[in-house]
Amino acid sequence: MVGVRPDGNTAWGDSWAVAWRALLASRVVVLVAGALAAGLLGLDPRHTGFDPAGITTPYGGLGDALLGPFARWDTTWFVAIAQDGYGGGAREAFFPLYPLLLAVGGTVTGGETVLAGIAISTACAAVALTLLHRLVALDYGPGVARGAVLATAFMPMSFFLSAVYSESLFLMLSVGTVYAARTDRWAWAGVLGGLSAATRSAGVVLLVPLVLLWWDAPGPRRARDLLWLALVPAGVGVYCLYLWATGGDPQAPFAAQDVWFREFAGPFLGAWDGFVAAWEGARQLLSGSREPVFFAQAGGDPFVVARHNIELFAWLVAGLWALAIGLRRLPLAYIAYVVAALALPLSYPVVPQPLMSLPRFLLVLFPLAIAVAAWASERRWRGPVLLTLGTIGLAVYSAIFATWHWVA
Repeated sequence: MVGVRPDGNTAWGDSWAVAWRALLASRVVVLVAGALAAGLLGLDPRHTGFDPAGITTPYGGLGDALLGPFARWDTTWFVAIAQDGYGGGAREAFFPLYPLLLAVGGTVTGGETVLAGIAISTACAAVALTLLHRLVALDYGPGVARGAVLATAFMPMSFFLSAVYSESLFLMLSVGTVYAARTDRWAWAGVLGGLSAATRSAGVVLLVPLVLLWWDAPGPRRARDLLWLALVPAGVGVYCLYLWATGGDPQAPFAAQDVWFREFAGPFLGAWDGFVAAWEGARQLLSGSREPVFFAQAGGDPFVVARHNIELFAWLVAGLWALAIGLRRLPLAYIAYVVAALALPLSYPVVPQPLMSLPRFLLVLFPLAIAVAAWASERRWRGPVLLTLGTIGLAVYSAIFATWHWVA
């Protein structure tokens, strides 16, 4: 086990101050880069095919540019569910807790579901970073805790934390789940874990670190504490029961993944598929020609496909690097959580784009941010370099996202 809880009494106010400053600074980057890109460069002309309802067009040109960094792509799915509910097809792939919060927020704001979603996501991100600071301070002290908050807030994909997506809600609940277990609040760990699983199916994986933390907890192990963890898979079960009770298919949340061409390839074999796709992409770009097509599964412009697959594989390499440096810096429970969580996307790759959405999945795997922060704390130059690179990447990806170009 790493550390001896050198700062277990960190004040909530201190954690909150670190969190909101990091979040505010990083959101300025997101807003400025995204809004300028949308306003000056315009939107991908194909965006109307992905957003037929035009969820941000009622706000006018300026409003659309300002909302662009927060309301693109999957936002349309969440808003549709919040306003109209589930109706079969692919909607059931999006678990219900975040759309439910959107529906409540839309009622409070007089139907402004998008604005409510931005507020909800940003608030959840602030709480998530506060909890992360407190969790990391238990074992590593305030310096590494601050580094973990900055690593998360300025990760190039962190624009999702304030977008109308479920990332910030899931991060808040998953960090809260582990923090509750680390502070011997097992009932809270079970409740928050269940809510995590009602946000994303991957929340069930939180059982892995929770059981290991229970086993490794100081003092006698209490069976009643372990029983609380049964609430974690209940989050998925309640959703499936709801679909069944309302005349839907209780297996729909999993069958709906077929819409995105996710298929079981074998344990972690999606990593190999991602490597092959990136290799073929490199061959395509180096050939300087669109024919022959080296990775024909995706269709579309082979140069665009090539760049996406190379980029996604680079994210896999970055994630594995963070996991590797965490092997001697993180407790077993955290390592096991990352491995178990990565098993899902890497065992069920997307045929046309094997590593699709992997950067978003890495964003919410908070032990990776802890590992990077612990590594950066060992040399004074590492933190500033990582922060600079993260800020540049965050600006670039915010601009890409805001202009309706595919990111992850």
